[in-house]
Amino acid sequence: MLNSSLRDAFVSRTAFFRGCFLSRLGLGALVGAIAAGSTAQAATDPYDGNWHFDLTPYLWLPWTDGTVGFDRPPGTGGNPRFSFSISPVDLLRKLDFGIMGAGEVRKGNWSIFTDFIYIKVSGEKAIVKTITGPGGIFEFPVDAGSQFGLKAYIWTLAPSYTVYHSSAASLDLFAGFRDAQFKPSLEWRFAGPLNLFPQTGAVANTIAIWDALMGAKGRVALSENGTWFAPYYADVGIGSSAFTWQGVVGVGYAFSWGDLHLDYRALYYSPENSNAKLKHLLQQGPVLAATFHL
Repeated sequence: MLNSSLRDAFVSRTAFFRGCFLSRLGLGALVGAIAAGSTAQAATDPYDGNWHFDLTPYLWLPWTDGTVGFDRPPGTGGNPRFSFSISPVDLLRKLDFGIMGAGEVRKGNWSIFTDFIYIKVSGEKAIVKTITGPGGIFEFPVDAGSQFGLKAYIWTLAPSYTVYHSSAASLDLFAGFRDAQFKPSLEWRFAGPLNLFPQTGAVANTIAIWDALMGAKGRVALSENGTWFAPYYADVGIGSSAFTWQGVVGVGYAFSWGDLHLDYRALYYSPENSNAKLKHLLQQGPVLAATFHL
């Protein structure tokens, strides 16, 4: 028993330091980029009619709350539903792998941008709220330490057009899509067996969501020369989900090589119908990003 506890403590500590290492690696890359790019030439006008390319690696540490339903596992008589919540600290501790980045290609007023997120989280605590059986029967289990894992990617792609730009502000309108895939897994453990479910077991699902989007993005100057600025982004969409939206607002500083900014980002999904596997998902939290003008 003691050896098992020591082993669990070692695994938990290892996962925590791995998450811290990944976050510090991302922060170190951003800080290093500032120093490395401080001698770059003056930035050019992105609306001069030439091709311009931007690359933005970033680190997003959101609070994530959601509710997920599963198909009936073999050998059982019901459909489990569980809720989960992941804090930024939990994300660092339970993160197995993650990659986040955005990019934009511009020529004059026209541009196309993309954003991509992939994360893999395992061993997070989950609470199974209800189990739905034949004829709408509900059982409310006493959860005794269920755990879940999550693999997720979210990809956004959209062309945009600049309807206004000056030294004080810019405004782009866009229309595109967001493609998302979530692969939750659940290992349940109840205080005792139920009529519909055994005491322990496991199940996994794949949830694919595709939505058409429209929105606006740009920046507002906060200083006379535009060195300090506030980036903003907002979109809404429908498709596989009944409704999805995303919003970003922050503060940034412009260097000759690009921009460094700290933002707050929120992303929300709601289900298409009551039988949808994804009942709801909300992610919101700080983002540290560096945009490089290539």
